[in-house]
Amino acid sequence: MVEILHSAATWGLVGVIWIVQLVIYPQFATVGEAAFRDYHADDTRRITWVVGPLMLAEVATAAVLLGRGDRPFWLVVSLAPLAICWLSTACLQVPLHNRLARGFETKAHRALVRSNWIRTVAWTVRGAQVAFGLA
Repeated sequence: MVEILHSAATWGLVGVIWIVQLVIYPQFATVGEAAFRDYHADDTRRITWVVGPLMLAEVATAAVLLGRGDRPFWLVVSLAPLAICWLSTACLQVPLHNRLARGFETKAHRALVRSNWIRTVAWTVRGAQVAFGLA
């Protein structure tokens, strides 16, 4: 059962990150400077309710699976892209969002879209590893 929850959380995040990368972040450039601060604050508030529980569920279920004692190779290997996702979020995306929260900045926006490919690729790789491991 934990494996199913883990896979669901991971693949939920894979879907979300692709929507963020291809739709949400590029759309920031079309909002307009006057409305951007409110738009960004609303987007951040709403997406947190989706992403937050999924990220916590992914980490919690990974911890449960690791705590069982039998550490499958696929799970151990898939922790690398998971760590990359969390580090990228904390070190790149959060600071860029903090800059954008003060108002639209073309340079910060471009950096956000570009750096988010790190998470997009890492979560996609992780999703494949989880699927392969549970197959």
